[in-house]
Amino acid sequence: MAERVTIQDIADALGLSRNTVSKAINNTGLLAESTREKILQKAIDMGYKQFSYATTVAGLNDRKTEAASAAKEIALFSTGPINNSHFASTMLDKLQRELSQLGYSFTMHRIQDEEVSALRPPAFYNKERTAGIICAETFDRAYADMLCGMGTPVLFVDSPVTALGRPLQADCLYMENEANLYSIVGEMVRRGKKRIGFIGEHLHCQSFFERYMGYRKAMYLFRQPCLEEYCIIGHKEGTKIASTEDYREYLLESFQRLSAMPEVFLCANDFVALDALAVLRDMGLSVPEDVWLCGFDDSPESKVVTPSLTTIHIHSQIMGFSAAQLLLSRIKEPSLNFRTMHTETTLIYRKSTGD
Repeated sequence: MAERVTIQDIADALGLSRNTVSKAINNTGLLAESTREKILQKAIDMGYKQFSYATTVAGLNDRKTEAASAAKEIALFSTGPINNSHFASTMLDKLQRELSQLGYSFTMHRIQDEEVSALRPPAFYNKERTAGIICAETFDRAYADMLCGMGTPVLFVDSPVTALGRPLQADCLYMENEANLYSIVGEMVRRGKKRIGFIGEHLHCQSFFERYMGYRKAMYLFRQPCLEEYCIIGHKEGTKIASTEDYREYLLESFQRLSAMPEVFLCANDFVALDALAVLRDMGLSVPEDVWLCGFDDSPESKVVTPSLTTIHIHSQIMGFSAAQLLLSRIKEPSLNFRTMHTETTLIYRKSTGD
């Protein structure tokens, strides 16, 4: 009597892990359709009999028909508004165009506070229709972990701070957050500016954290003192999500405690820089005469404010294209190792640094 074929035999024949073959045989877990079909075909060829749902080549053909009608909707999850001032607005426009050319529809879901607290997906999200999820402005770590465990491919465009725990079980896309901070710190030092500070809640999201660490690394590399009093990285006590008024009050109190005002402040984004500009003016200080400012994002407001804001431009179209490629490759091959990508940014000098 011929020896019974086992899952391990099939795995050895294909050079795959036993776990991967088991997923295909038992129709469990995420697996690329091409990998699943290859395993099932090999199992049939080898005479394996213990299928959960397919025992013949016809069964495989039926499964291909099922795959052809698979979910073709991409869902965007966000806890906050994404308006025309947000870098992701242009990115999402490019992403949607890329996806629509490949036959995917695009839906947007605003996550409510109570849904975050209860760790449940948005009310009108339909898992059966959804091929993949894109998360923007989704920075609650417990909620992010819940999304990663739902069994649908997830891409984070920015993310919760990953340094505080194990890596997210998802692909992550960021803008390049550190290189241009090295450049501007080096240029400020070359211009004779030695007292350089940073403003921005460093644990708000991964990008803010990377920008803060980029500032600290740059100060170290250019052998400049990184004074803790110049790192204004919190928010008003007792507030979880500070309003503009709360944050400006926090900045005013922080500035007033300084033994001496820095010559330059690097800010986590343009809106932090605009808040700092307003508070400095209320204190009777002028930009760039008394303090230089640099933002990040190159928002529309950075160009029209007086003085215009030195900032770091995010190439949103490139991010949109990269987001589409990352998510679609994950949908096609769910078993890929998780990836983190950074897209390039460009430093732009304007009047807030005397340019």
